[in-house]
Amino acid sequence: MMYRCGWGTKENQERVLAIDIRRDAFDYLVQNAVISSYREDMGISFSEWKEQIKQSAIRCQWDPERDVHGNPLDYRSMPLGLRGEAVKKYVKDWIVTITDITDYVNELNAKKRLGEDISPLLPKEQVYTVLTK
Repeated sequence: MMYRCGWGTKENQERVLAIDIRRDAFDYLVQNAVISSYREDMGISFSEWKEQIKQSAIRCQWDPERDVHGNPLDYRSMPLGLRGEAVKKYVKDWIVTITDITDYVNELNAKKRLGEDISPLLPKEQVYTVLTK
């Protein structure tokens, strides 16, 4: 995600926060998200999808994932957009901790610019499986 804020160097994006939310909240977001662009293989009509988009407080899109240098990888990430009631729940109920990681990101970016391999310093990624009730 660091490429989106230019590793904390883009104007008005110089601070980087790590926001931890409850696991059940994230599962809820994923289970209730509506895909932001229509495809005919979704199993619903365009008008049904438009109604879901209109009613939903959670949207998702599939973006190409990037490596630390901004190069596309062969898998996608799933940014989630929140509005309305989902934003209220996020702010009031779902956030567990907020940590300012700006200094850490600046250090990583400096090492990356020097050609150092920063991959051992990054969080370990793993497949996310939605827990169902």
